[in-house]
Amino acid sequence: MIQTILTLVIAVAIAVALWYFLKNVGKLIINSVVGIVLLLVFNFFNILGMGDIPISLASILICALGGIPGFIILLLLNALGITV
Repeated sequence: MIQTILTLVIAVAIAVALWYFLKNVGKLIINSVVGIVLLLVFNFFNILGMGDIPISLASILICALGGIPGFIILLLLNALGITV
């Protein structure tokens, strides 16, 4: 009996998590694309004269997963002289 209830609770939790993720997947994709585009535009035009942010796998992943806040974090790290 307890195993059945536990299984149902886990199934409902997974369904709710999937519904929430799929509901917001469009926003997540747009935010990721904007973050990567900002990184590329910033490096191409050398905005703010701070030098280029090195484009590496780590910086692309930070922008892809973090989006605009990830780009801002990379920008702040670059201003402090920390490269990723």
